Amino acid sequence: MKKADILVLDFGSQYTQLIARRLREQGVYAEILPFNVSLADIKAKEPKGIILSGGPASVYARDAYFCDKGVFDLGLPILGICYGMQLMAHHFSASVAPAGHKEYGKATIEIQKDSALFKNLPKKQTVWMSHSDKVENLPQGFEVLATSENSPFCVFANEEKKFFALQFHPEVQHSEFGKNILKNFAKYACNCESVWNMGSFAKTQTEKIREEVGSDKVLCAVSGGVDSSVVAALLSSAIKKQVIVVFVDNGLLRANEREQVEFMFKNTLKTDLISIDASEIFLSRLAGVIDPEQKRKIIGNTFIEVFEQEAKKHSDVKYLAQGTLYTDIIESSVIGASKTIKSHHNVGGLPEKMNLKLIEPLKEIFKDEVRVLGLELGLSKEVVYRHPFPGPGLAIRIMGEVNRPSLELLRQADVILLEELKSTGWYDKTWQAFCVLLNVKSVGVMGDNRTYDNTICIRVVDASDGMTATFSHLPYEILENISRRIINEVKGINRVVYDISSKPPATIEWE
Repeated sequence: MKKADILVLDFGSQYTQLIARRLREQGVYAEILPFNVSLADIKAKEPKGIILSGGPASVYARDAYFCDKGVFDLGLPILGICYGMQLMAHHFSASVAPAGHKEYGKATIEIQKDSALFKNLPKKQTVWMSHSDKVENLPQGFEVLATSENSPFCVFANEEKKFFALQFHPEVQHSEFGKNILKNFAKYACNCESVWNMGSFAKTQTEKIREEVGSDKVLCAVSGGVDSSVVAALLSSAIKKQVIVVFVDNGLLRANEREQVEFMFKNTLKTDLISIDASEIFLSRLAGVIDPEQKRKIIGNTFIEVFEQEAKKHSDVKYLAQGTLYTDIIESSVIGASKTIKSHHNVGGLPEKMNLKLIEPLKEIFKDEVRVLGLELGLSKEVVYRHPFPGPGLAIRIMGEVNRPSLELLRQADVILLEELKSTGWYDKTWQAFCVLLNVKSVGVMGDNRTYDNTICIRVVDASDGMTATFSHLPYEILENISRRIINEVKGINRVVYDISSKPPATIEWE
């Protein structure tokens, strides 16, 4: 079992993954586990410290989440954040109750006592609050470290036991010194060294792959996106002669994507590639399907079926490798108490029974870490910094039924969007850009004639890992050119709209 410097117990906060990210940015390897993980599993990880995340529940409620009480007897430093703070207070017999004044947003805290947690930090700082409960009295043996206008117990601690509790969220960017607080906890309370990086991760995963696979073969599923390309490069580095790289054209790709992928693997990655045209079977199974979750599951199941059929053509193939990321697992609610946002075709969309064992070497890291790993493995920036493209492809960018006419409309619009972004330099400035076919018709006028055609929505976002995102503030003239070209060049589209929602509350993809 892989060891972790810091374990983050997930109580359901949508910010939980950010805690791990902030620590990893400091060179400290942090891993997220469910709040109810067994004490034995925690000990097996040999952590130097534990963080209790935030969460949507209340410790006094009937459906409250509790970790094993033995966590507090391990002799390890513990940091409780928001719900984690209240859990710590509750465990040590302090009172937790609904707050008379709920706080959601920025607040100013003032440090009252020197602590390792605030080493080399200013006495006053801005933090991000998000809570509806409060700790009414200090647990015995604890003292106040910082206060805010609405929270006299904003930060408290038992320095002797190295137990710390924060009412605010240090992991979000709005807390101006939040990452420093997390670093101080790891460095001074837990004695962690900043030694973890993508080079050490690549070495560990290479050894793990060789040990797990042995002399068997691995079918590596690729899409041409950065995740699967990095998986292919990692497998080639570990067990090159045992890897069979397979690309499946599911009929849901962007314009000319199959040709681009084949060219990239042959000329850039120097890797043999088996291409399979399975578009007919995918499109026939999606006919008449409207529900996005059903789309994802159909696509996930069909992918596995195609891969298993291909595996039978080769001897000793016992594994299927794919580019599942930490974000995929979190959003599919595979760990912790987080609510399911949507299933991913390579997580929640997989069938319960499979003939191949899964290998997912990237499932512990985030998208930006994958890119660093790709560069570490020698992939080009062109490959590594391609915009993300979802496994279900254009199926989840068409609202309603997926069919060939809709796919063709969407492809044409998407080509124009990407052309305009690349020609103006905005492609490299943004995280992801794509079109969505709304299947909403409206009245228009073209050449003095009435039209009643479809609507395209443009979605362009800025992000670092895809877990949170803001819409890109594209210049109006660029948006105008994109709109003009799509309406004039794509027959069947007479209206273009721009999605200005951020994540959360929206997701990046529409389905």
